[in-house]
Amino acid sequence: MFYGRFCLMLLERYPFKKREVLVTRLLFLCAGLATATWASLIPVIKAHIGIDESTLGLLLLCLGAGAIFAMPVSGALATKYGCKRVLQLSTMMIIFCLPFFALVNSVASLATLLVIFGLSIGATDCVMNIQAVLVEERSKLSLMSGFHGFYSLGGILGAGAVAMLLIAGFSAFEICMLMAAIVLLCLIFAKRDLLPFASPNEGPAFALPKGPVILIGIICFAMFLAEGTVLDWSGIYLIDYQNASTGMAALGIFSFSVTMTLGRLFGDRIIAKHGQRTVLTISGLVASLGLIIAIVSMSFYVALFGYVLMGIGCANVVPIMFSAAGKQTYMSQATAIPAVTTFGYLGVLMGPASVGQIAHFSSLASALVVIAMLIALATIFSLFVKVSQD
Repeated sequence: MFYGRFCLMLLERYPFKKREVLVTRLLFLCAGLATATWASLIPVIKAHIGIDESTLGLLLLCLGAGAIFAMPVSGALATKYGCKRVLQLSTMMIIFCLPFFALVNSVASLATLLVIFGLSIGATDCVMNIQAVLVEERSKLSLMSGFHGFYSLGGILGAGAVAMLLIAGFSAFEICMLMAAIVLLCLIFAKRDLLPFASPNEGPAFALPKGPVILIGIICFAMFLAEGTVLDWSGIYLIDYQNASTGMAALGIFSFSVTMTLGRLFGDRIIAKHGQRTVLTISGLVASLGLIIAIVSMSFYVALFGYVLMGIGCANVVPIMFSAAGKQTYMSQATAIPAVTTFGYLGVLMGPASVGQIAHFSSLASALVVIAMLIALATIFSLFVKVSQD
């Protein structure tokens, strides 16, 4: 009852504007762009500081720890101060961090910077999803897949831009300054239409997930884990099992990333036509089947087709789950969205490491079969989550 009255109050006080959709897409694009900029410059930063893979792995935990800590906190802050204030602060922190990635010269300074960057990325990811849920509700349209599609698009554009600029001879500092300037311009453009409110917090600021939020979180964990596995292990698998060259092996990540991005950008239209239930079920089956094809294939190009299918299958599951998290009534959005975001981020962090451990005791192919089974299990779990067309 209270949540319904709250939404009615928002509609009366803040009528929906089409620019809110554009601005939210821009937020997702910038988050993907900033993350890809950092990730693409990791080899440069590693060489500049002179650290080994083991130290780098530990440093990456600093980023993950910062992000996971920020997610529930940012949800509570958004409830108190509104999405606009939190997003402005977190995005400015991202802009501040980017140039310093080219300037750090010690393990301690990089660890500190990664914690701050993790805090800013975690807060931005969480609150932009809260804004996305609210904008989708206010527009009465299916928009979530498109929002996440712009995040993926930002990742592709960011990685491509950094690669081309490095080849052209630009320094890491110049590249970071350029990317920071782009994000700043986007923030200035978006500022007026960021939502000055968030969903009401009808309970404690921090709460363990309950009801359908647990299932939604598990599904997001599985899909993010699968995505992280493809990004970190597909190249190695294609080289070791398909005898692909280093350049050809990169096509696995490229195929997956492009088809997932396209699947999300066109996902809202597909969902509007066929409904979330149909898209959710078929997507999970296609993703699981795609990974199995990639594993059992004796041909590089058939394996590549498997990654294409996996990208299509993974595209719309997480966006649908975020929409479901925003619509469920067991928890407020201010606690549900951070919980789901945290589950997903844990999947990204744990996925590559888990695959590595399984591969160590068995084989990489066996580890990937486990991931395919996990995707299939998540698809079964999704049948118990209430979405449209139920």
